[in-house]
Amino acid sequence: MNGHTVTVVGGGLAGITSALDCARAGAGVTLLESRGRLGGAAYSFTRHGIHADNGQHVFLRCCTAYRALLEELEATASVAMQPRLDIVVLGPGGRRSRLRRSGLPAPLHLAGALASYRFLSLRERVTMARAMLSLRNVDPDDGATDQRSFGSWLREHGQRTPNLEAAWNLISRPTLNLELDDASLAQAAQVFRLGLLQESSAGDIGYARVPLSDIHDAAARNALIEAGVDVQLRRAASKITLAGSGFQVECSGAPSLRCDAVILAVPPDRAAQLLPAQAGLDARRFTELGTSPIVNLHVVYDRRVLDVPFAGGVHTPVQYLFDRTQSARLADGQYVAVSLSAADEELPATIESLRNRYLEALAELLPAARNATVKTFFVTREHAATFRASPGARSFRPAPRTSLPGLVLAGAWTDTGWPATMEGAVRSGHSAAEEVLSALRRAATRTESSSDPTLPPVGEVQLAGERT
Repeated sequence: MNGHTVTVVGGGLAGITSALDCARAGAGVTLLESRGRLGGAAYSFTRHGIHADNGQHVFLRCCTAYRALLEELEATASVAMQPRLDIVVLGPGGRRSRLRRSGLPAPLHLAGALASYRFLSLRERVTMARAMLSLRNVDPDDGATDQRSFGSWLREHGQRTPNLEAAWNLISRPTLNLELDDASLAQAAQVFRLGLLQESSAGDIGYARVPLSDIHDAAARNALIEAGVDVQLRRAASKITLAGSGFQVECSGAPSLRCDAVILAVPPDRAAQLLPAQAGLDARRFTELGTSPIVNLHVVYDRRVLDVPFAGGVHTPVQYLFDRTQSARLADGQYVAVSLSAADEELPATIESLRNRYLEALAELLPAARNATVKTFFVTREHAATFRASPGARSFRPAPRTSLPGLVLAGAWTDTGWPATMEGAVRSGHSAAEEVLSALRRAATRTESSSDPTLPPVGEVQLAGERT
């Protein structure tokens, strides 16, 4: 790849991954990021003297691509990984249960957790176990499965009580960022099968010990620079055009870049604006994916109120809450972050109404919070946190390759098979880099020998049926 140049547009996890892959293959890489930091949607900031994350981004042991990226960034010491899946579940009145896997092979590793789960009756536990076994037989790659809603499938399999809905929502809502009836059965099946039903250790949970930007910005920037990537922050691409056998990337308020290949690692609405017509994609379909919001509540108490690193909530508006005191570098009290997925109702709510509702709900879950003083309360809202993994959504998710060899797409919203997760973003970055490097190799082969006229140079439009 020596002598070839690649421009990566977007400095989120997909862009970071693809830039590292291309640079380590020998290409000259420039990464453009419109913001003053890397990390995309997984970042941190400082408010009221607190180092806070924009959202509580966790990962699972089965997230092998993201975990490998952490190693590449030399950031494994900055995260914690459970030795075994262990979720404390809280209910109003201080009720508590636990979902902890055993060392048995899947799916028996969850039998004990389900048998002792206090928020389900014995009949409900049996009903849920049967449905989970049936979910193992659902094919996530079946187009018909993607057209169905997860909620309708659950009701068809006897999951009709509020207790059962709450149990399924513990996993599906934070991973899919949708309500049960709004989520694709195919995407839900992928999550449950891969995370819980195939490998006993797959669902063990990992999370950052430090502010996310320490990993996705600082550590990532160091790794990129070490790899020889030219990282240009506050540099937004405004247009991509063909230029001879390559591309020209126009930048707002800066000189244009000429390059052999471009990786477009931006959200779908930005990709739709930047893709040239010759890319052969109906970019309007990208926006039909839609978006789903996440709202995070940040609460600092004058004392410890949560005695575990994180917990889930049932029969309460609180979905998941996290102890972020250490990562926030808080000297006194405790910082509790509340993550609200599929937060269409909470998104337009005032700070005062959220404060009143959720502080009362937290006091119902955490007895120690009833007499604690709230020192700080603030709200962060991600209006378009993820794409909507709704029934039929996969048909709107494009593959990395476009009709222009050397111009590819990346991002968690592309067709990775995963929902909008850090793992999906990293996997898309690898796929994009692989496509670009293949296109550059084909172009180099064509330059060296014109014996195969069917291989177009980078930047040349392929006609229908000629894709290699």
